[in-house]
Amino acid sequence: MISVVIPTFNAEAHLAETLTSLVPAAVDGLVREVIVADGGSTDRTLEIADGAGAEIVKCAAGRGAQLKAGAARARFPWLLFLNADTYLDIGWEREVNLHIERVEGGRRRVSAASFRFTLDDEGLMPRTLETLVSLRTGLLKLPYGDQGLLISRALYDEVGGFDPLPLMEDVDIARRLGRSRLAVLNARVMTRGEHYRREGYLSRVARSQACLGLYLIGVPVRTIATLLGRSPEPVGEPAVGRSLP
Repeated sequence: MISVVIPTFNAEAHLAETLTSLVPAAVDGLVREVIVADGGSTDRTLEIADGAGAEIVKCAAGRGAQLKAGAARARFPWLLFLNADTYLDIGWEREVNLHIERVEGGRRRVSAASFRFTLDDEGLMPRTLETLVSLRTGLLKLPYGDQGLLISRALYDEVGGFDPLPLMEDVDIARRLGRSRLAVLNARVMTRGEHYRREGYLSRVARSQACLGLYLIGVPVRTIATLLGRSPEPVGEPAVGRSLP
């Protein structure tokens, strides 16, 4: 039984599709609640969430803080964190259910899981980026937030949950989980390509790799945020479109 947590900030353009992708699992009883942790949206985000029957948690803006607030409200033994501009591909619930059954049945060690990263964009650059993400996830075991994160409540609490960082909260929790407690499901999560097209694929990837490199050599996250021209504090950062590729 899963609680889904979705951080939002002016996410009206894509939230409905994200929520719709959860419907088959809700019908089957796998998804028991959806929590939208909103950081102060001024568009129709809350109206869409309420219309879909989601529970709304209003909290300080900043994806790390919002994920933490949503998880604190969740009532069920498994948590699924999703970005508001992603949606799960057909059949995802079978892979999630299989992972949960194997972990709870002792056939797989206690572990979290992410999805295969896919962009809903055409061309060479999207496919190249998907390959790079696959290599990073496979070799470094560092899935980002736009790949989703499925984790049991017990394991989430054991590693201390999400920290309200100004960025890279997804990498931070992945590092605390460790390589041996992260799996990749044979199911896709689709990410909107418009952010990449708007910023430029090469520019976004270069910035991402610079951030990751600084983080891995021990530069504090708040220092990295300052170097990027962002506030070093989590409050005020938008919850959509901040994932590193």
